Amino acid sequence: MERLSAATARRIALAAQGFDEPRPAGRVDRRHARRLFQHVQLVQIDSVNVLVRSQELPVFARLGPHRRDLIPAMAADGELFEYWGHIASLIPVALHPLFRFKMEQARRGVGMWTGMTRLLRERPEYLATVLDDVKARGPLRAGDLRDGSRRKRDPWWSWDEAKVALELLFYTGDVTARRLPNFEREYDLTERVLPAAVLEQPTPTEQESRRELLARSAQALGIGTARDLCDYFRLNVPKSRAAVAELVEMGRLVPVEVEGWPQPAYLDAGARVPRRITARTVLSPFDSLVWDRDRTERVFGFHYRIEIYTPAPKRRFGYYVLPFLLGDELVARVDLKSDRQASALLVQASWGEPGVYEDEVAEELHEELVELAQWLGLERVIIGSKGDLAGALRRASAGAGHGL
Repeated sequence: MERLSAATARRIALAAQGFDEPRPAGRVDRRHARRLFQHVQLVQIDSVNVLVRSQELPVFARLGPHRRDLIPAMAADGELFEYWGHIASLIPVALHPLFRFKMEQARRGVGMWTGMTRLLRERPEYLATVLDDVKARGPLRAGDLRDGSRRKRDPWWSWDEAKVALELLFYTGDVTARRLPNFEREYDLTERVLPAAVLEQPTPTEQESRRELLARSAQALGIGTARDLCDYFRLNVPKSRAAVAELVEMGRLVPVEVEGWPQPAYLDAGARVPRRITARTVLSPFDSLVWDRDRTERVFGFHYRIEIYTPAPKRRFGYYVLPFLLGDELVARVDLKSDRQASALLVQASWGEPGVYEDEVAEELHEELVELAQWLGLERVIIGSKGDLAGALRRASAGAGHGL
């Protein structure tokens, strides 16, 4: 079994995610976005808007400044669809057949939240009524349906039965959804939203779907453990081991050992192994490069936890903290916020990793923050005093000699 160094594995992972390629020099269009999705396979969606909607940041990280309606327009045209890929995600519509086994499982109540399984079991006639409403009146928001009662389903969501029903139908694939400007889902029949050419494609077996999704996970990760491969599309690990073995037998995965990794790994047979990575970007907490915190620590030696739900006095680094990638390492982290009223990008805290050259990192980070602010239409970058990198970042800002 081949043994790879930790540094080689890190460069493989970055290349697989598209960070071995320079950002486009000119206008960014759908061709670039399609190339991005060939790398990452899907983009996770999140509602937090303290800086910008999280799903916009992976595109900026790899493509730089671009029209902010680029990805929404692709979704509106049926080129992308939303489904539970890695949590709620935007996925190329060509992958729709691979998720049909999950939709079928949902029809049997497998993997559902408690409120959904209860509704599926106890009130199938109501579910049918909601689907009929969508057929007759769609597209609809949850608030457009007749049931206005609000019954709490879990600690975070307070959904009425209409919303639960729509979400269940979304899970089963009977309806699909698009996001309105306020991030609310608008539901319609899947056949009225997604291209007929895709919906008419044959449905693979569950085993075929697992195998192909794992192969795409490997392409997106470059290298990973069996758990890494399964987590990318949230596949059950025990149920997916046979598919991993099949991919090894087919030559699409190569078993390897990685320096410092406690578990065996699998290398995508087509993975690129660049000698050098020259990337520079801040990363969304939900970017596919870092969304698996254990893998992030294993690959980059970077301990990362999101602290949005941590009480303010107990936060270590801040509320909405983004890792900073420079070259092939995560060298810093910044707590960012868009103050849209003041037209300012607020750097509420900035922290460097142990052993980094602070002035060099701060200069690169400041340039990236300026580019981010300009893309967001903000006029200033305001750097707070919190964090061990704040002084160097302020010096870099002063040396730049302009409002941004």
